[in-house]
Amino acid sequence: MSTHDMLDRPATPARARSARSQAAAPRYMSGFGNSFETEALPGALPIGRNSPQRVNYGLYAEQLSGSPFTAPQATNQRSWLYRIRPTVRHTGRFRRVDKGLIRTAPTREDDELPLGQLRWSPIPVPQDKLTFVTGLRTITTAGDAEALGGMASHVALVTQSMAHEHMFNADGEMLVVAQENGLRFRTEFGVIEIAPGEVCVIPRGVIFRVELTGGPARAYVCENYGGAFTLPDRGPIGANCLSNRRDFETPVAAYEDRDDPCALFVKWGGELYRTDIDHSPLDVVAWHGNYAPYKYDLRRFSPVGALLFDHPDPSIFTCLTSPSETHGTANIDFVLFPERWSVAENTFRPPWYHRNIMSEFMGLVYGVYDAKPEGFVPGGMSLHNMMLPHGPDSDAFRHASQAELKPVKLTNTLAFMFESRFRQRVTKYAATSEARQDDYADCWAGLKKHFDPDRRDPT
Repeated sequence: MSTHDMLDRPATPARARSARSQAAAPRYMSGFGNSFETEALPGALPIGRNSPQRVNYGLYAEQLSGSPFTAPQATNQRSWLYRIRPTVRHTGRFRRVDKGLIRTAPTREDDELPLGQLRWSPIPVPQDKLTFVTGLRTITTAGDAEALGGMASHVALVTQSMAHEHMFNADGEMLVVAQENGLRFRTEFGVIEIAPGEVCVIPRGVIFRVELTGGPARAYVCENYGGAFTLPDRGPIGANCLSNRRDFETPVAAYEDRDDPCALFVKWGGELYRTDIDHSPLDVVAWHGNYAPYKYDLRRFSPVGALLFDHPDPSIFTCLTSPSETHGTANIDFVLFPERWSVAENTFRPPWYHRNIMSEFMGLVYGVYDAKPEGFVPGGMSLHNMMLPHGPDSDAFRHASQAELKPVKLTNTLAFMFESRFRQRVTKYAATSEARQDDYADCWAGLKKHFDPDRRDPT
């Protein structure tokens, strides 16, 4: 087929298109793990082949692989991008720059870093000019990025949009949980906007720029060094509930043809590098494949729970999972605690006291968490590491032990966990932060001895 024929052919209705205008509202395609195709100009996407001799509009064809070429078909991830310039033109000479407060596993900053149950108040958003890159503060690291296993948890404090700056992360994919105000991600694949209660996942290697959609923003970030996030197996739950595929959204193609100085930051091997170019790298006019950024509204998560008695394991609240080579043991689980009904009879309804082989980093987007009604507030964080005991504070225990057990709806609440099989090591920044609550362990001080060998409560 000639170039002229390709330009004149009718558009395929099944393909999504987006306007070139920067002011256009983001548009999305529905589904998780789908093979998508989208073009911002009619006929920009080749049909029946990936790499024709000449691509329409003078574009370059380029493949982005998120897995080895030989990965099984079910886990093979790649997309074909049709862009104004190939990515080799989006890099010049790299120079290492100050990584600020970004840390990568394995990191050993200080032998005196704390061990124990830890909690932080919200880290205030400062008055300083901070972009998504300069505003990243690493709280914990786990595993080993070089071995492609583990994670890091960060807080992003953003007061300024990235106007001519871009980034990609070669160390892992990034799951961003908006907590205070919204963020806009302009990516190679299109535009994603998230508000508090929504998340965005940027795969490893994807170039993006972050802008504010309102006032200064705070977000939680999980950097996943291991296998890409996927939907958890539901097991006996069956085909429905939890995270449903149709509720995930991937952006349609939207490109920039902009010739002005830009910077590209690359996180690679735990270091931060910068290269300067004379044009925008967000120049993909069309793409197809299954390796792309996406967003999800956490309020669409459909929880399941106890209908009669006892408290199920928190694994029933898993939204996304990064599997490991050991079946059933996650590199990372992204776990949600949304609005839900509590109806179990003769049951201690909050999460029970436990020790866990997994380590749990927890955040609160909004509302109140039922096991920690005091001290754990929106924007705050807690860390309960591998095999360290934790559970409801003394007030929550007292209330849950004495409350009338009628149906209660937990409303206006959204908490989450980044749970990993690896120990999460606290960074020096987090350990010395003024937001760290030195008295957190005191929340259990009121748990008194009630044992009486002569008393037996009715069951």
